[in-house]
Amino acid sequence: MSFLFKSSNSGTTEKGLSLEEQQEKINELRKELGEYSSAAIQGFLSDASLSRFLRARNWNVQKASKMMKAAVKWRLAFKPENICWEDIAQEAETGKIYRADYKDKHGRTVLVLRPGLENTTSATGQIKYLVYSLEKAIMNLTEDQEKMVWLTDFQSWTLGSTPLKVTRETVNVLQDCYPERLGLAILYNPPRIFESFWKIVKPFLDHETRKKVKFVYSNDKESQKIMAEVFDMEELDSAFGGKNPATFEYNSYAERMQEDDKKMGSLHSSTDSFLASSEKEANGADSDASSEASFYSGTDSPRHDDGEHSTPKNG
Repeated sequence: MSFLFKSSNSGTTEKGLSLEEQQEKINELRKELGEYSSAAIQGFLSDASLSRFLRARNWNVQKASKMMKAAVKWRLAFKPENICWEDIAQEAETGKIYRADYKDKHGRTVLVLRPGLENTTSATGQIKYLVYSLEKAIMNLTEDQEKMVWLTDFQSWTLGSTPLKVTRETVNVLQDCYPERLGLAILYNPPRIFESFWKIVKPFLDHETRKKVKFVYSNDKESQKIMAEVFDMEELDSAFGGKNPATFEYNSYAERMQEDDKKMGSLHSSTDSFLASSEKEANGADSDASSEASFYSGTDSPRHDDGEHSTPKNG
């Protein structure tokens, strides 16, 4: 069970929970969530996923339950598993977000972000492409890895490149619906003007997320060490100080993503078949309509205001 975490102290976590106690918390959270009918949600609510939400709420079952119910409601409405390349192809044209064809030294999927190449004005379309990219990044993680790296290139970036509304929603989606998925966020060569933008954005980030953000400058040898520690410099894009001259090429990336769409479709088909078989074996289980309704009590949005990892209210 790789989703259970050890520290150096005799199999306990940093919070003092043994592996058995972690599993008990997961089981308790599962009971809190109740039954559900959506095959996509059943696949989402794995023990590993429950563990991530619990860690994001410091193993507090009630807070994790509230957070996860809101995330479930968001997924039922947004249906991220159904987004395909054709839905977001226009958003991808400039390479403003793409999954690198290499991983970091820890085996983490790398998402490259180039906000200076923003090519649309629809906040809905931009968030949909972000979610699509997150889902595909997660799908391509190895079994022993659950986190990804965000590598942001600020070439051509201006204050007008990233609307505050989209930035806030990006933070909310990442923290509230994909907790414990970000391993590291590298901001590469941000311009001086970014400092004022960062002061506005920083309060939206919870403490744990802020700790994962690293500023790296090509003319700073000390910060450049981060790149060498995290990446194989032979694979890393030359734009980030690496030796790989390859650049984003839309047509080849479209082919990669369409292959990912097929893989995800196959995964969902397999999951649906398995769940249908299990439901048939259960034979005669009571209708879960009333239980599923329990998902929505007190969960009007995927925003949360309790716990160390919550995003503070604004406005």
